[in-house]
Amino acid sequence: MTNPGTERDEAQVRESKRSRQAARIAEAASAGVRTLLVKIFLLAIVDAISVYALFVLLLRSDWAVFGAVLLVTLIVNWIYFSKQKLPAKYLTPGLIFLLIFQIFVVGYSGYIAFTNYGTGHNSTKQDAITALIVSSQQRVPDSATYQLTVLEQLGSYSFLVTEPDGTVSLGGTDAPLRPVTDATVDDTGKAVALPGYTSLKFNDIVANQERIAALSVPLSDDPNDGTLRTPDGSKAYLYLSDLVYDEAAGTMTDTRTDTAYTDNGKTGSFVAADGTELLPGWKVEVGLANFAKAFGSESIRGPLISVTLWTFAFAFLSVLTTFGLGLFLAIVFNDLRMRGRNVYRVVLILPYAFPAFLSALVWAGMLNPQFGFVNQVLFGGADIPWLTNEWLAKFSIIFVNLWLGFPYMFLVCTGALQSIPDEIQEAATVDGARPFQVFRLIKLPLLLVSVAPLLISSFAFNFNNFNLIYMLTNGGPRDVTAGVNVGATDILISLVYKVAFVGANRDYGLASAFSIIIFLLVALVSVISFKQTKALEELN
Repeated sequence: MTNPGTERDEAQVRESKRSRQAARIAEAASAGVRTLLVKIFLLAIVDAISVYALFVLLLRSDWAVFGAVLLVTLIVNWIYFSKQKLPAKYLTPGLIFLLIFQIFVVGYSGYIAFTNYGTGHNSTKQDAITALIVSSQQRVPDSATYQLTVLEQLGSYSFLVTEPDGTVSLGGTDAPLRPVTDATVDDTGKAVALPGYTSLKFNDIVANQERIAALSVPLSDDPNDGTLRTPDGSKAYLYLSDLVYDEAAGTMTDTRTDTAYTDNGKTGSFVAADGTELLPGWKVEVGLANFAKAFGSESIRGPLISVTLWTFAFAFLSVLTTFGLGLFLAIVFNDLRMRGRNVYRVVLILPYAFPAFLSALVWAGMLNPQFGFVNQVLFGGADIPWLTNEWLAKFSIIFVNLWLGFPYMFLVCTGALQSIPDEIQEAATVDGARPFQVFRLIKLPLLLVSVAPLLISSFAFNFNNFNLIYMLTNGGPRDVTAGVNVGATDILISLVYKVAFVGANRDYGLASAFSIIIFLLVALVSVISFKQTKALEELN
């Protein structure tokens, strides 16, 4: 006979289990709904950005990039709305960022190396034509007077023009005049307002007079038709260019001298018969011209070779000195007989704890010839040109880099030495080996097994150690005979920076060509070094 109390207990247990199961199902369902909503929200953001990019690319007729963005967007939606493909859901964000910030950047830099992209050649041909015509415009002496109201919308200015025949038109710097029919006209027949725009008052025009006076509004899509400009914000006048562009002949003619400038299809500019070039030009592909310029021009080839040799010397000496000092200190402080080892180790890694660019700036002040600590205190007021003499500047760079780099090597070597079993050293000592022999024949080879890849990476880092060079000497002293902006302490990466971003004439194409040379050199050194380190693996 069944006990009624037992049946009640079992029923309560089953009911409790069903309640817990129902709660878990409800919780899982709610969590699934929340996850789905978050997924939809994030994908909506991605899709919105993609749709905007697609519209921009469509307007520019950039079909290759348009297709790539569309394909990636479809794949991302397919992956994240699928119930499977879990690994792809984790890998996709990283792959997209890798493509955008690594592969695309490297590929685009490589492409720029084969173009003339730089100062005076940084836009399209149509933009260059417009800029040339606008820059040579003069006011027509007998120009008709156009009644004008300056409008503002989202921070941009436009001209609301009442032409002499009464036609009302609207235009801006990037939009030629077009007729409008919904403008508000005052008693004098002048258009004074337009829906969606704010008409500027006299005080507003005075406050922004320079910006308004600089506006040039094209009359039509043909730049030869001229533009309207205003001296006071209330009246506009016709300006025509001294340069006339003939699209059929592909020439730009100066009406003052009747000189014809022709697009030769090679330089990305209009060039006269005597070689005179009109700037700005536009970006074109030039093949290997940048590499030919780097190695074929004596004013560039000589400095490039000097900079390359110094770059190798700087990277090699930096690794050699920092590793040597770091290893020496690691051996000293690895001895158990040394007291206060932990305190000394903390003190030694202090240079490594400060940002390198700040330390370089501090050292630049300390090495200043006039008021630096080194000259004024250590050398009794001597005038030693640490940073302005070619060889002293190079010595200063190596010394400061030693100060910055030895703590890293000290930490690495300390860890590597402590990983070597004491039994090996004891066995060698029993066999009669002296301490130096133990270090040279046993410890150093075993140490190199661990630190050799780090030495290679340190070499690659110092090969491109831009911060130290820029902050300490800025590449100086300057070589005034060179065809590019280069100094005695410049390394390849600082040379690239100066060619691309310093000075009035910036040559991104040549700088990208130098970047490819750097990439090939570092890759070659790394491949050779890693092949040599394979011999050390046999020691394991």
